Amino acid sequence: QGRLVESGGGLVQAGGSLRLSCLASGRTFVSNGNGMGWFRQAPGKEREFVATISGDGDSTVYADSVKGRFTISRDVEKNLLYLQMNNLKPQDTAVYYCAADSRRSDWSRKDYNYDVWGQGTQVTVSS
Repeated sequence: QGRLVESGGGLVQAGGSLRLSCLASGRTFVSNGNGMGWFRQAPGKEREFVATISGDGDSTVYADSVKGRFTISRDVEKNLLYLQMNNLKPQDTAVYYCAADSRRSDWSRKDYNYDVWGQGTQVTVSS
């Protein structure tokens, strides 16, 4: 089915930047044109949508809370998905997960549309 492995998380001060990466292995979700997304979960809260990209890379959708600060992108040759996060805020602190829909190329805000998930990477933003 394939695996997703996130990296790039860490501790950063408010206003700083981080770039998360998600490497697909066993199945080339990015180059296959599968819809992919980023989600996050803060302590004591439900998992929430962050950003999604269509399988052809032409469409991107963001949560209102990150619009204008975060950018989702992909490298087809390297089979990598990215999340560039700028102007980070303490409320962005969470475990960030990448996800792939192995069945479709559509973008989606809904976590139930994704059937392959990474293990998550912690992002902590200090004030």
